Amino acid sequence: MTAFVDSCVGTVTGSAVAVAKRSRGRPHARTLLKLLADKRNVLITTHEHPDPDALASTLALCTLLATKLPHAKVTASAKGRIGGGVNEIFTQLSDLKLAPWDDATLKTYDAIVLLDTQPSFANSPLPHDVEPTAVIDHHRTQGGRRPKCAFCDIRSDVGATGSIIFSYFMELEQPISRDLGATLLYAIESDLAGAAGQPGELDNIALSSLTLIADTRKLYRMRYVNLPQSAYVSTAVGLQHAMVYDNALLTHLEEIDSPEKPAMMADFLLRFEKAEWALVTAVFNGALVMSLRTNGAKASAADLIKRIVRNIGEGGGHRTKAGGGIKLAHGTPTEIERLRGVVRRRYLRSLRIAQSHGQRLVPSAK
Repeated sequence: MTAFVDSCVGTVTGSAVAVAKRSRGRPHARTLLKLLADKRNVLITTHEHPDPDALASTLALCTLLATKLPHAKVTASAKGRIGGGVNEIFTQLSDLKLAPWDDATLKTYDAIVLLDTQPSFANSPLPHDVEPTAVIDHHRTQGGRRPKCAFCDIRSDVGATGSIIFSYFMELEQPISRDLGATLLYAIESDLAGAAGQPGELDNIALSSLTLIADTRKLYRMRYVNLPQSAYVSTAVGLQHAMVYDNALLTHLEEIDSPEKPAMMADFLLRFEKAEWALVTAVFNGALVMSLRTNGAKASAADLIKRIVRNIGEGGGHRTKAGGGIKLAHGTPTEIERLRGVVRRRYLRSLRIAQSHGQRLVPSAK
């Protein structure tokens, strides 16, 4: 058994070395440590209303920097509520301790590391006059423009930011604890979950390596959490409203208490045998929010979501997964229904599907 495990570890390590060689010229962990060597007050943060990938990446980088920069105070903080579902439970099960968010204290830090988002993105927590010292992300840049910062590690060929942070541990030969291994593994799995998940080579190496490291009991608790009743209510509402237009699905969850629900529903709908696209809208925090998924190879979800919200909202994402939002002026049923109509028309028009082709996914009970 020991020989078998050793051979597995050796294979994973060899693959990681191969990936590192092909990645020469990109900024890596040693470059980041050199940049932060003289810093004494470092903030690690991520996008608003963070998901498991963002939270686990924050925890992992905080752990790494606290070890490698013993003279620095490393603080983790996130803007926006974490609650109402899987994200809240994940935070409770992880060892992440988040300091309260306060815009006024941002300028007291001598370094800010921004994870899983970029300064120009709508979900960035940083005000426009605050520039991060470093940006680490796996989303495509907007308009091909990389952020202005001293350290920029953006890899759109990687499926999860957690995988990039994992590579820093590998590069520095820094051990990963069993608890942190379980947290990172679940987070990477969740970001790659669903029919639209597209793991890259680094993701596969991270998943293989962390599977050998992770505390299986903790991983089980993260994978199989108890869900609140609202999760089932949202699923029922989503199925009730779900419409099929040729190969595209569309539904609305009404008002939700957690921003993760549209993404979870979109992943679920994309598993329909005829689906190549799934778009889910909902009302959250004064906005019409949406999640888009595709398993097709002909078009990009990120490009489509931008066409859907053009001039009325903001959006972005990956080739197979994207999200966006439109701020509501009043939040009245009339306004919401009007915007849903705009979203539906732009969605179907972009896919060259006639609205008249729609039919219910779940037929109404007679």
